[in-house]
Amino acid sequence: MIHKFKNLGQYIVLDVASGAIHSLDEKAYNLLDCYDGEGVFQPEKAAELGLVGPEYDEAAEELQSLIDGKLLFTKDIYAEIARHWDKQSVVKALCLHIAHDCNLRCKYCFADGGEYMGKRELMSAEVGKKAIDFVIEQSGNRKNIEIDYFGGEPLMNFDVVKEITEYAKEQGRLHGKSFRFTITTNGVLLDEDKQAYINENMSNVVLSLDGRKEVHDAVRVRVDGSGSYDRVVPKFQKLADSRNQNNYYVRGTFTRDNLDFAEDVKHLMDLGFEQISVEPVVAPETEDYSLRREDLPAIFAEYDRLVELLTNTRKSGKFVNFFHFMIDLEQGPCAYKRLSGCGSGHEYLAVTPSGDLYPCHQFVGKPEFKMGTVFEGKLDENIRKRFMNSNIYTKEACSTCWNRFYCSGGCAANAFNMNGDIDKPYEIACEMQKKRTECAIAMAAALSEERSEN
Repeated sequence: MIHKFKNLGQYIVLDVASGAIHSLDEKAYNLLDCYDGEGVFQPEKAAELGLVGPEYDEAAEELQSLIDGKLLFTKDIYAEIARHWDKQSVVKALCLHIAHDCNLRCKYCFADGGEYMGKRELMSAEVGKKAIDFVIEQSGNRKNIEIDYFGGEPLMNFDVVKEITEYAKEQGRLHGKSFRFTITTNGVLLDEDKQAYINENMSNVVLSLDGRKEVHDAVRVRVDGSGSYDRVVPKFQKLADSRNQNNYYVRGTFTRDNLDFAEDVKHLMDLGFEQISVEPVVAPETEDYSLRREDLPAIFAEYDRLVELLTNTRKSGKFVNFFHFMIDLEQGPCAYKRLSGCGSGHEYLAVTPSGDLYPCHQFVGKPEFKMGTVFEGKLDENIRKRFMNSNIYTKEACSTCWNRFYCSGGCAANAFNMNGDIDKPYEIACEMQKKRTECAIAMAAALSEERSEN
């Protein structure tokens, strides 16, 4: 299978199974329409399309050399791997819900204002330490363990964050484990002391900021309904600079109310941020701000604007990293990661303030997905196996999609929330992901060509 597209003035072809990417001239690009799915040239099709003559004969020779070199129309060997799927995973990451409470009331919040369809509560140090014991026990021979502090708003319970972190480091030394910590915050309670501790202990920080003031303040409001932009932006700028513009993200969400979200990315760049993620909201169509299929052309056009902006920025010598345009064209994730994605439900789990375990933070509050507790020290094997055995070949829509090795089947929580089945991907998200992959490949190809010319 191949996928061909145009972007940034380039004629690009992806060989899906091998991952090979080719930037072709227009004649070779058009001539690919004359090959069947197995890579066999169809001269009658070329004649029908008027793609004949010496110049096309030369293009056909070039394409045939790529086919012979197994760089075009490569056979998919991963389907056979998936048929004999016997992956035995261990828990290697926890999302600790430090606070089921929040000092903001973001209008698009999937966590019900931090309550997760339950009650407002904070995680105790006892529960957090038990979670650390649990992941050490469940991680097998794996040395590296990820801990994400999440909410609600984690800074509302920061003393417990610190106590758990110090406990994890101590237990890591005792058990030969290395812990890596991330914290997500809306920034309202951020101060110099918290920043100092975060910089010393957190490998990554996610800063919630939607972009332009009018966009941010329309949705990310305080309990009294006022906006939070003016309060958090100076703190975020200071924190990003204190980390030398590395190991953090400003993470925004765009909705139907700001389909011109490239302007929000540009605004974040103008504020001095160099690590940026602005992601589409996921919400049912009953919500006014939700994204609809009819919005896709406008969204695609905005991604095209964005990839041109970021490519030109890189070419000018300034580095700005946009999360959704990150792509590794040389190695990328291992085969199992390409097939199964983030590992939710078996490698990655969420822990509630009371110690309940769920497949990930977006399943919290759904009783049918409760997998156990950190105090019991064991997982519901039926749920675990359901997630562990899910892969791009158990998902009908993914098994024949050109983007399957880049999105790895998409988000299981989004699939369930929108379609009631973790193996039935959310179609609008799929379409946006495919567009982002095209942009990422085009950007990488353009920058690679720039480097080779220089």
